[in-house]
Amino acid sequence: MFYEEVFRKLAQENVEYVVVGGVALVLHGVVRLTGDLDLFLEMGSANLGRFVGAMTALGYKPKVPVKAEDFIKPEKRRQWKKEKGMQVFSFYHPEKPMDLIDVFVDEPMPYEEVKRYKKVVEAKGIQIPVLSVKHLKQLKRISARPQDLADIEALEEMESEQSE
Repeated sequence: MFYEEVFRKLAQENVEYVVVGGVALVLHGVVRLTGDLDLFLEMGSANLGRFVGAMTALGYKPKVPVKAEDFIKPEKRRQWKKEKGMQVFSFYHPEKPMDLIDVFVDEPMPYEEVKRYKKVVEAKGIQIPVLSVKHLKQLKRISARPQDLADIEALEEMESEQSE
């Protein structure tokens, strides 16, 4: 399974997150090719510490030249967003360059609401929390890139087929 070791490690470390982006679409049943894993994390420092620890243990490193632990610090994330326009922080695996994990630098919507409506998908004995279709469409509308708009269409088509 795509990113199986990451999902296992996040579960083992009790990291609070939901899958967003292309992988979320696939886990909802939309056929779509995607290369990276996009995550929306609960932004408390304890949770971010567990997440960074998990990434480090798996061999992932920040794509930008900073220490992984800097991601835990809210003032650093605010600075990156303000000065660099950073929306996501990327981790890559040096031995598997195609394995890329993007995490939001802040909450694009309230995490507690997202958590309440998440869908949990089980694969290979792993419980994978996935952003709800409703919230996924909201997130895609915020970005509004051509691929995001196509993803919204695909989600709406899937919902239409499921209701028939």
